[in-house]
Amino acid sequence: MAPGIAEGLSGKRAQLAGPTGLKGIIYNGKTTAIAFFASLGGLVYGYNQGMFAQVLVMHSFIEKTNGYAQHAGLGQGLLTSILELGAWVGTLANGYLADAVGRRVCAVIASGVFIIGVIVQACTENKDYVFAGRFVTGLGVGSLSMIVPLYNAELAPPEVRGALVAVQQLAITFGIMVSFWIGYGTNFIGGTGATQSNAAWLIPICLQVLPALVLAAGMMLFMPQSPRHLMNKGREDECLQTLARLRNCSPHELRVQVEFLEIKALREFEKSVAALKYPQWQSGSFSDSFKIAAYDWASLFTNPSLRKRTIVAVLIMTFQQWNGVNAINYFAPIIFQGFQLPGNTISLLATGVVGVLEFLFTIPAVLYVDQFGRKNILIAGAIGMAACHFIVAGLIGGLGDDWPAHRAGGWACVVFIWIYITQFAYSWGPVAWIVVSEVFPLSMRAKGVSFGGSSNWLNNFAVGLSTSPFIATSQFGTFIFFGCITTVAAIWVHFFVPETKGKTLEEMDELFGAAGFAAADLALKARIEREIGLTQLLGDEDRNASVGGMEKMRKDNEEVADEKDEVKTIG
Repeated sequence: MAPGIAEGLSGKRAQLAGPTGLKGIIYNGKTTAIAFFASLGGLVYGYNQGMFAQVLVMHSFIEKTNGYAQHAGLGQGLLTSILELGAWVGTLANGYLADAVGRRVCAVIASGVFIIGVIVQACTENKDYVFAGRFVTGLGVGSLSMIVPLYNAELAPPEVRGALVAVQQLAITFGIMVSFWIGYGTNFIGGTGATQSNAAWLIPICLQVLPALVLAAGMMLFMPQSPRHLMNKGREDECLQTLARLRNCSPHELRVQVEFLEIKALREFEKSVAALKYPQWQSGSFSDSFKIAAYDWASLFTNPSLRKRTIVAVLIMTFQQWNGVNAINYFAPIIFQGFQLPGNTISLLATGVVGVLEFLFTIPAVLYVDQFGRKNILIAGAIGMAACHFIVAGLIGGLGDDWPAHRAGGWACVVFIWIYITQFAYSWGPVAWIVVSEVFPLSMRAKGVSFGGSSNWLNNFAVGLSTSPFIATSQFGTFIFFGCITTVAAIWVHFFVPETKGKTLEEMDELFGAAGFAAADLALKARIEREIGLTQLLGDEDRNASVGGMEKMRKDNEEVADEKDEVKTIG
């Protein structure tokens, strides 16, 4: 991005912005409350994740599946990972559904689908019920995992957007923590062996219905629609009124007017670009809308700016899954049993600590992600996780032949897995979702976040499917593999992921341009901002001057002049 292009607007925005961190969260109390409520979707996802890890080793559940859940390897991995396959499908479907019916209604539909899947699992008579129920549950979980951070990002002001998107991850970790301890408690109903009651696994499975019902009812009855979705649908008055309510002030206040006009300016820009790109498909019919949508999906890969965003979104989710966190979340009881800790109770207690640590160490991310930035946190977390993986691998390689004789070594492995969890919790857990939810432009946001989220789930499926046989073959190799992947992740972030801290959703376009917009796009965007009154409202003459200066520089630069022949746009 050329110096000066965004500085005028950014300087004025900085004067209008509220505080960051904890003060900002409190200052934006109404928006914060909505974000926390919407993040019940994250709690549902996290609870489901941790709950099944506990249920998988319960004697009564193993009997219900005729021993299928006990077989380490492909069968056990498939029982776990079939949910992720459903989530992948659900996330992709949201790319269309989130724009068609809106973010709020989409969350209601996802909650209903999730509840149906839970009911099927509660009726389990054999492994087929589990497969079907977890796949349907996955459809709902995948949809919620994409729609909640998208919804929170679009409601939040820039200065606390990262924190309110990170609330989703905080809710996920809270769900994991609660599920571990509920599973630990119900494990003793009727005993832990052949006398164990079916209630031991039915209670933790059925409890999932409650937060899903509350979320569906609340979103339908009380929660606002996303202002940016309202703008997309041409409901400008509703958009302005909703922004004013979210910011708890009058629609006539300057900061509300500026935010409203920024959203409108970008939407008008993208409509103008669409008219230039697809002049033959402007009737508004279903057929034309479908064709535009198909070309928009393709533009995630063909447009240089969007391709860069798509690569960032896909790879950041790939690395988030292959750093090993869900291998631990799904198979922690089995991993800890591998260290031959004395007794099933000790193993389950060690698993419960994982949930507590993951929750507690996500809190700093919510409070400070908007101060320290996304990039630094991702790199620090990756280095910490990789170090823990390699240390655990070294302990397994040196002591794993006789764990009973090296009890202290087994506990050391447990401690470093706990430390690993803390490193993930403040970094890749929340920050990966923050980056994916904020980098795409308005017209492509639902599709872009959907595609990035689908990468999360597809890789999640692969991790769930492969971890059980991987652990059964070599725990040492498992940790070495995850350590190497996490090291590569740190290097990739350093060189290829831009810092998005403090940028408005609308400024992302300039950050991910061809190093900026093409000159024609800059001129078009500046003209629209003048026409709708945004430039005048901010008294931003410097920005117009910098746009003209940039056009002149581009005319003097033969390389960029050649690129101008092929006008590349963001929309």
